[in-house]
Amino acid sequence: MTIDNRIEVVLIDDDPHLRQALSQTLDLAGLKVLSLAEAKGVARQLSRDWPGVVVSDIRMPGIDGLELLSELHAQDPELPVLLITGHGDVPLAVQAMRAGAYDFLEKPFPSDHLLDSVRRALALRRLVLDNRSLRLALSDRHELSARLVGQSPSMLRLREQIGALAATRADVLILGETGAGKEVVARALHDLSGRRNGPFVAINAGALAESVVESELFGHEPGAFTGAQKRRIGKFEFANGGTLFLDEIESMSLDVQVKLLRLLQERVVERLGGNQQIPLDIRVIAATKEDLRQAADQGRFRADLYYRLNVAPLRIPPLRERGEDALMLFQHFADEASARHGLPPHELQPAQRALLLRHSWPGNVRELQNAAERFALGLELALDNSAPDGNPGAPVELVSGGLSEQVENFEKTLIAAELARPHSSVRSLAEALGIPRKTLHDKLRKHGLNFGDSQGHADESD
Repeated sequence: MTIDNRIEVVLIDDDPHLRQALSQTLDLAGLKVLSLAEAKGVARQLSRDWPGVVVSDIRMPGIDGLELLSELHAQDPELPVLLITGHGDVPLAVQAMRAGAYDFLEKPFPSDHLLDSVRRALALRRLVLDNRSLRLALSDRHELSARLVGQSPSMLRLREQIGALAATRADVLILGETGAGKEVVARALHDLSGRRNGPFVAINAGALAESVVESELFGHEPGAFTGAQKRRIGKFEFANGGTLFLDEIESMSLDVQVKLLRLLQERVVERLGGNQQIPLDIRVIAATKEDLRQAADQGRFRADLYYRLNVAPLRIPPLRERGEDALMLFQHFADEASARHGLPPHELQPAQRALLLRHSWPGNVRELQNAAERFALGLELALDNSAPDGNPGAPVELVSGGLSEQVENFEKTLIAAELARPHSSVRSLAEALGIPRKTLHDKLRKHGLNFGDSQGHADESD
């Protein structure tokens, strides 16, 4: 049990008459009070972000005021604790102040003295919690920036959305292409939430055989099906108290989708072959690379499940939409790889930077990370410039060497990439590149490129 955050003062005194009188004084001043006759278990009931103060007598049977102070400050050294002392307990009170008590009140004391001390303690507590929240927010922002590298407007917006959603209990639907970083976003939502100390369970629905998916997700009892000899705890139950990340949700069968919908609505799970409904305290983060609305219209995904999941959607922008984030990410991953392999870091040359910016990154961040690893190892890089729609483009090569060699390679890459696009004539190709046709012919010959071959033997005469 946790003491409600609406309680502003926890008052502890074994004298029922004094406890009642002090409680009435605080109540009449508009403060919400919880009065207790003993201190046992109080520390366990106060969360670290509880916004109130504790007022306690020093001399009590069982746990006395000094022991309570020690327990409370072991949990939160900044929690204000006011101690009440008898006339002969002043030396003890001085000892308590040295131990970290906020104030002590010597009996008998006027009511306004108590109220003044409590109000000052509450103001201090609010300031402490505000500063703590600010530090946590700054820390979370720094952590998010380290995990989700980039300064493009779409990434700044994504980090803001993650920060806003992390503290809520809402289930989340992550939308993103293959390799865009859906699990990274899911882990960030978990680690920045109040569930950070609970389990994070990730499962790829697309990698599960249809024959075992229900057992994996929901668990089973002995004898539920042939070969089920022992009870199995499913992923949902295993994630209790934490977060379950369900990737490629679009691959789940319609039957499993029905069970998932019920779980999301009722927050209970029933193992296969069992009758017991097991309550769940979990957050479900689903992810997909498909348009689930379109899948629902086509009958491949349940519309009711789509609307249940689409309450808090997060879209991860593909790398091709993030501009110079590609350079930041590439250098970040390359430096990490260099450190991991014990190699000196390499700096990107201007021509290489231009090639990276021009690349369409069909494999998104995953492709970029692999390319950065090769770069860190000093290997020649050839990037598959296939567009997201599957149309092949020109391979992009990052080469080392002198400036002249890099410029030549850059020029060849630019022309080859433009050749990969449809052009009706050499004139249209030259216009797209911004050079005269004569210059284009010379460069095609120099680099061993052929307009007719790349354009399906189109007319070269124009």
